Amino acid sequence: MKIITLVTLFIAVGCILATGCVAAQPKKDPTTASPAPTNTFTPFVKTTTIPGSNAPINATNATTTPGATSKLKGPLRISISGYPVSLPVILDNQTAGKVTRENPLDLMVEEGTHNVSVCVNEICENETVTIVFAKKTFVDFGDRLRKDVEFPEPTARILQYFKNGDGVTISMEFINPSPKEVTMSMEMSVGYSYIDSRSGTRKGESTRTSVIEIVNANSRYRSDRTLYFVDGDAYIFDAPQLGEIKIK
Repeated sequence: MKIITLVTLFIAVGCILATGCVAAQPKKDPTTASPAPTNTFTPFVKTTTIPGSNAPINATNATTTPGATSKLKGPLRISISGYPVSLPVILDNQTAGKVTRENPLDLMVEEGTHNVSVCVNEICENETVTIVFAKKTFVDFGDRLRKDVEFPEPTARILQYFKNGDGVTISMEFINPSPKEVTMSMEMSVGYSYIDSRSGTRKGESTRTSVIEIVNANSRYRSDRTLYFVDGDAYIFDAPQLGEIKIK
């Protein structure tokens, strides 16, 4: 009888222990979690191509390419204030155009320091200018040219004249600033009046002559000419005149 009681007690204790183990187990979620999806989308990047190049650049990270944008410019006017010849204008060792006695040369020049010059044969006038955006800069070479190169082209002129007996003596200067020998030809004349010995009245007349001179390169010299009156006496004469000067 005792044996049956012990067996029954042992079985009861075993069942209690088994029930506790089952209750202690964690409750499992019947749904199985899936791994997070991998992002395989590549963002679209806008690109642009520099003109003249096949290489695209990122529009968001673009940098300024040297020379890709123009610099600011300012106006520059060059004049020679009535100097009698057309002259080329040299800007930073390059021909930029021509300036005449009537028309100045207007340019748009990049900001900064620049060298401007005009030349007559071997003589040049130079100026350094500073160009500023939207500020006009003026350079006039007229006074310097007249001082340094009074005569830019071959020419002749009358220096003085005086009565010499029955005529007029005229002192002339022949000028050749060019680098080669030239031949100058012209007509010189003097108008005058006189008292006619027969009628006793005053009459008008003129005397003239042709002048031809060979003038060496880069030189000038003086020469005298005398024009004689033809008739009568009591002469009154006008200032001598030079006709058109022809250069060969």
